[in-house]
Amino acid sequence: MALSTKNDTALLMEATKFIHTCYNELNLSKEEQINRIEEIQEEISNTGTYTHKGFELTHGAKMAWRNSNRCIGRLLWHTLDVFDERNTVTAEAAFEKLLNHIHYATNEGKIRPAITIFAPRKDGKDPIRIWNHQLIRYAGYEKEGKVIGDSTSIKLTKMCEQLGWRSDQTPYDVLPLVIQENGKVPKLFEIPKNFVKEVDITHPDLEGFNHLGVRWYAVPIISNMRLEIGGIDYPMAPFNGWYMETEIGARNLADQDRYNLLPEIAKLMGLDTKSNLSLWVDKALVELNIAVLHSYHQAGITLVDHHTAAKQFKSFEKNELENGRAVTGDWTWLIPPLSPATTHIFHQSYNHDIISPNYFYQDDPEEN
Repeated sequence: MALSTKNDTALLMEATKFIHTCYNELNLSKEEQINRIEEIQEEISNTGTYTHKGFELTHGAKMAWRNSNRCIGRLLWHTLDVFDERNTVTAEAAFEKLLNHIHYATNEGKIRPAITIFAPRKDGKDPIRIWNHQLIRYAGYEKEGKVIGDSTSIKLTKMCEQLGWRSDQTPYDVLPLVIQENGKVPKLFEIPKNFVKEVDITHPDLEGFNHLGVRWYAVPIISNMRLEIGGIDYPMAPFNGWYMETEIGARNLADQDRYNLLPEIAKLMGLDTKSNLSLWVDKALVELNIAVLHSYHQAGITLVDHHTAAKQFKSFEKNELENGRAVTGDWTWLIPPLSPATTHIFHQSYNHDIISPNYFYQDDPEEN
């Protein structure tokens, strides 16, 4: 059956490329590949799109993790647990599935990499979307020229307040989830406290640190990226691995436009913050990361340090080359933000080609 439009032809090309790669990796025959591509061609001709089989979706999501150029933790790409929720269409039902994801991924601290995939984009429209950057994220408030909480959350926090949310306005208020059905008015859902595992950030020996009241959540579940598999876009597909300590200790809690804790820590350490010659920023940064590592270990939460993560990435590179796949990567993201030159990644260059399947940034959904 002939394809009717240029878009149909492009979609079939993407689908064909994916099917060949996916089926070869799963040791499925050439005959099965040809038959499947013929099925897809007919479906595209009739409907303008096609539907992934369950095992295609599962392996495609794993491939997308493997192809994520910014991720240092790709060694375990094949362990990703995939939850197929493409038939979930209401915000209420989606919220229940997201709670299931949080509970499953958290696993009482023994974090499990997972992704929950909702309905695909069709005719340029999203059946369901989530406004949150992560399923668990702290709110941010602007008060008298200062920010309380997470500055990256200010816009969404205001939206939640407009939808009726009332918070304690502390630096660590967990945002509710904002879910939108088919472009309609978004709906607000508060996450029950027992679903959110948090870690009090303490230091093993720096006096006064434990009085700062710092904490962070256990699992980073990215929820605003688009998953693309074989030309099909899944605009709501929250996924998680586990934290590398520098994500928390060298970025979230350390960046000047985030929680900016380094001056306070330097003060506790008695460092001269008036001169760069004292390297007070570097010393405080190391101690903050020690605190994060100590705290997550004490709490029994899965976390990897940046030196171990770099060694794991070296193993990933070796595995990929042994399997005949080129290693792609975004060097600026792969190097850890603490002591990067002590890792092999710093001394290498990487091909930054974008390979599909993959995860992509996308525009925020539109509010009606």
